[in-house]
Amino acid sequence: MNKPKTVVLIDDEIDVIEALTEMLELEGFEVLPFTDPKAALKSLRPDSYCIVLCDVKMPHIDGLTLLDAIKKRVPGLPVLLMSGHGDIPMATQAIKNGAYDFLEKPMVPSNLIIKLNEAFARRTLEIPGCALDNNKSPTIEEFVIGESKSIEQIRQKILLLAQTGVDTIINGDTGTGKEVVANALHQFSQRRDQAFVAINCGGMTESIIESELFGHELGSFTNASKKRIGKIELANNGTLFLDEIESMPIGVQIKLLRVLQERVVERVGGNKLIPVNIVVIAASKANLEALSDQGAFRKDLFYRLNVASINIPKLNKRIEDVHPLFCHFVQKSCQKFQAQPPVLLCEQLLALNMHDWPGNTRELRNVADRFVLGIDGQGFNLQNTMPENTDEGFDFDLQMEGYEKAVLSEALAKSEGNINVSSEQLNLPRKTLYRKLKKYNINKSDFRVKVK
Repeated sequence: MNKPKTVVLIDDEIDVIEALTEMLELEGFEVLPFTDPKAALKSLRPDSYCIVLCDVKMPHIDGLTLLDAIKKRVPGLPVLLMSGHGDIPMATQAIKNGAYDFLEKPMVPSNLIIKLNEAFARRTLEIPGCALDNNKSPTIEEFVIGESKSIEQIRQKILLLAQTGVDTIINGDTGTGKEVVANALHQFSQRRDQAFVAINCGGMTESIIESELFGHELGSFTNASKKRIGKIELANNGTLFLDEIESMPIGVQIKLLRVLQERVVERVGGNKLIPVNIVVIAASKANLEALSDQGAFRKDLFYRLNVASINIPKLNKRIEDVHPLFCHFVQKSCQKFQAQPPVLLCEQLLALNMHDWPGNTRELRNVADRFVLGIDGQGFNLQNTMPENTDEGFDFDLQMEGYEKAVLSEALAKSEGNINVSSEQLNLPRKTLYRKLKKYNINKSDFRVKVK
């Protein structure tokens, strides 16, 4: 479903309309602003893919009366009511009357976005033809998450290589998501219904990894009390993923090379050649070509595996991926811990974008877990970026400034510090963009790729 998410915004204060419209449009929503509730009501249709964000206190008609009218006109349409008066009885009554939620002004922008997305998820189920098919396979964008140019290039390469069935090397630092890419290569191939068998080659002795990969016959060595089928056989007709292949002992590399060349496997202690039809994906955090030049990795195995390669950049080289990945990890954490998604403050979003991420996406996932659980841990913690006056309420202007800084930072990260591209993406005149960068002390050169 490619329908735009439309927010019907109703408020009698033009300043509020303008501020919320700017914020929501920057987040990708379409906004239909109204200062006249009756005109807004007339715009609603039963098949409208929209939600209503409406002030409670308005002249001529109040939000509760309008809520009843909306329910009659478009049953099931989510309506979020806003009030700056802290009226708890009214909030309770609004929920009883069928409001989706009741928000108190001034609103935290990130909290509002979460509520809107939740409401749209419900609206999706209400409209015929818009409900998501639970049996539908995930798209490549859902499988490999990110908005950077490098991730988009990786996605396109995955789709290309998955159809060819060639052996592939994935290069990337620890925690960059090499197994995610390997899994995607399998899931988008003709082998998707067959086995995806993964093995980490690090930290195992030569005899253990040999048995794990090739299997062994009964009595082939001490403690071989029964026959064992190896990972290579298990992956027959599917995909074998060899993680940290740079750690594979040379003796095992020689045997693996034979499997790749002849597509047969021989169990340890056996003398029978077993045909195998597999695609091999190897992942390494080291430069295999350099290791092969040094004699630390067999050159013939490197060239046999390196039919194709995919390089995954560090997370700090693709900062625009941080926010979508973090949201994905928070969603997973909430499911895992059966928790509600916490509010992400603007200052925290900015902190996510500015952090160096030495642990890459693995570190980001851990931060998301701690964020959902509300606990501290070693290393970077979002709890440490909380403003000291959180308990005293939120200043709307300060929250908007923090939000704007985060949006500007993301745009500069996407464009690698290119003002012309950022100006176009944000739909801002260059002079306005320069003025905002100066206001927030943001240096465009900080977002340029550094050439070593």
